[in-house]
Order: sequence, then C-alpha cells, then structure tokens
Amino acid sequence: MKSKLFFISAILLGVFLLQSCNAQKSNDVIADNFNFASQQLLYAVDLTDRAVSNDKRDSVVKANSPLVSPRTMEKDGSLKMVPARDWTSGFFPGELWFMYEYTKDPKWEDLAVRFTTPLESQKLNTGTHDLGFMIFNSFGNGLRLANKPGYKDIIMDAARSLTKRYKPNAKIIRSWDHNRDKWQCPVIIDNMMNLELLFWAFKESGDSTFYNVAVNHANTTMKNHFREDYGTWHVIDYDTITGEVLHRNTHQGFQDESTWSRGEAWALYGYTETYRNTKDNAYLELARNIAHFIFTNPNLPEDLIPYWDFDAPEIPNEERDVSAATITASALYELSTYGGEKAGDYKKWADTILDNLTKNYRATLNSDAGFLLLHSTGAKSLNSEIDVPLVYADYYFLEALLRKNKLDSNQSLF
Repeated sequence: MKSKLFFISAILLGVFLLQSCNAQKSNDVIADNFNFASQQLLYAVDLTDRAVSNDKRDSVVKANSPLVSPRTMEKDGSLKMVPARDWTSGFFPGELWFMYEYTKDPKWEDLAVRFTTPLESQKLNTGTHDLGFMIFNSFGNGLRLANKPGYKDIIMDAARSLTKRYKPNAKIIRSWDHNRDKWQCPVIIDNMMNLELLFWAFKESGDSTFYNVAVNHANTTMKNHFREDYGTWHVIDYDTITGEVLHRNTHQGFQDESTWSRGEAWALYGYTETYRNTKDNAYLELARNIAHFIFTNPNLPEDLIPYWDFDAPEIPNEERDVSAATITASALYELSTYGGEKAGDYKKWADTILDNLTKNYRATLNSDAGFLLLHSTGAKSLNSEIDVPLVYADYYFLEALLRKNKLDSNQSLF
C-alpha cells in the first residue's frame, strides 16, 4: 500500500514539476523578449531623433510632412522613417503603448504619447482605408491603457472618415485610390484589419452605421476573396454600381492564383476579430478554415515561419515573412479562446512561432536600426522591402507576447 501511495505521489510530483517547468519557460520567453524590447526600443527612439534632426528633405516638404515613425531599415543599415500619412505610422507608437502595458513604467507612457500625438493629423484623412492601423493602433491603445483626454474624439473622427470610403452598392470599403487605369474599385484583404475601428465606434456611439458598414464589408470579402481551399486573393476589383467582381489579383504575392502569406495572416486575424465583435459563427468557422489552410500547407516550413508566398517558385530558397508569422501568432492566441477541437493546437502553434522567432529571428541589440525582428518581406513581387525588419512585424510580436502572457496567467484577453 505504501509503495502504491509513493508511486501516485511521484506521478503527481512529476506533473507538478512539468507544469512548473512549462510555466517558467513561458515566463522566460515573455520576460526575455520584453527585456530585449525595452533596450532596443530606447535605442530606436534615439535613432528616430537623429533621423529627424538629419532630415535632408526640402524645408517646405519637412514642414508639411514631418517624419514621425520608423518603418524599416534601408539597404545601408540606416533607419527609414515615414510621415504620419504612411499606412505604417501607427505601429511604432503602438509598440510603445504595449511596453507601457507590460511594464507600467511611466517613461513608456510618455514616449507613447510623444509618438502618438503627431498622428492626429490623419483623423480626417478620407484618402486611405488604413485608419485602423494608423489611428486605432496608436490612439486606440492609448485610450485603452491611459484614457487620455481627447483620444476618444480623435478615434471617432477617424471612424467617420473611414466610412466615407464605403461603396453601398458593392457593400465594401474601397482600399486603394492608385492604379485607376488597372482597377475601378480595389479592395485588399488587409482591409479586414481596419474594421475593428468601426466596431469600436459602434459600441461607443450606438450608431449602427459603423456596425453595418463593417459587417457588410466582412460579408462581401468572405464571399469574394477566398478560394475553395481558403487561400486568398489579395485584391478584388469591384464595379461600384453593380457590385460585380471585375478582377481577382494578388498584387503583393507571387501571382494572381498564389496565396500571399501576409494576406492570409490578415484574413485570419481579421475574421477572428470580427467574430469577437459580432459573435457570428460564420466568421469563426472561416477563421478556423484559414488556420487549417496555413497549418496543413505543404510549403509551410517546420519552424512555422512562412515564406513570403505559399506558392513562391523557389521554395525552399525563398525569403521568409516574419510579419506574417507574428500576425498569425497573435490571431491564434485569440482564436484559441473560442473553443473547438483545435483550440489547443492554435495556442501550441502560436507558442512555437514565438519560441522560434526568439531563437532565430531576433535582431541584434543596439543594432539593426532598432527593430526587434529580422527577415520580413513587404512585397517581393514589387521588389520592395525584401528580407528586412518591418515595424508591423514588431508590433504584432509584442501583441502576441502580451496575449500569451494573459492566457498563461488565466486572464481575459479583452
């Protein structure tokens, strides 16, 4: 009897030690990355100050369009900064807000406010669909974490501006205004990411216009952007009078019939978030099918960091896209909270992505222009930003780490 009790006790002790080891490993990944980010982002802030001071552009251009945020690293290793109107301008202030969320250190709040404030100029910008990225990732995180006076009104103005791009006959929000000789009304899968701004505006104002625009856009995108296997087209071109699909293209991917990896990641994140805001099971089922496409794809590398396109012609000798991996990981953590037979797999895959990014893709401290992660690809098909750090890869990396921290601590994500 004693030996049996000893055996049971040994098993229970083993389980406890394994759980403790796993918890410690989780904490190490999170703490290690935030410790690294705290040093690297301060270095990045210093580089941004120098870049602004050394801006060689015409004085009129500088006055009308000052540089406000890092975007990527140039071929010579220098920092590339962008003005507020660039679609990536909100990610760096968002990272600083995430640092404040994790550390509660007022210095990060002060820095976040400093880099957020210049983006207010974009709240009335009706020439872009990217106001969610620009305003909600900056002012939105600031409102959530610090309830800054005036932030709510700025975000609401941005939501109203975004609705002005809505085409009621086609039931979509127009994405791009360029290439008018090629497309009448292009809508990109990335646009799903900006719907959260509209859902927030609906909840804050009670105005159903915001909700209806977001849901109509999500439904039209669900109908037209996906192939039978749940791979995506990047760009769908619409007739704004009839709503007819005119063209299906993959502008930033390898070719029209290929699946651009970051586009698939945007879709996974966008429909997971849309389910959260609507509780419509159609969106949840779609998100699960997108995850299935990604993680059963024969061209997904063993470390789960995808090539820039799932159908790129020279796999395995193709560039990776770390940004697609960080977006996917962040989305998977949320998707894992909605149950289903794959919920455990979603979290395990996300954990694996973060582990591998930490081990093999992290930048060098006080180098690499202040970015956190290397080996992202913006648009190889356009010969743009190939195998470089990208600010949005870093943003979703920190967001994924925060989500992991909450889940591992049995906290709600939202």
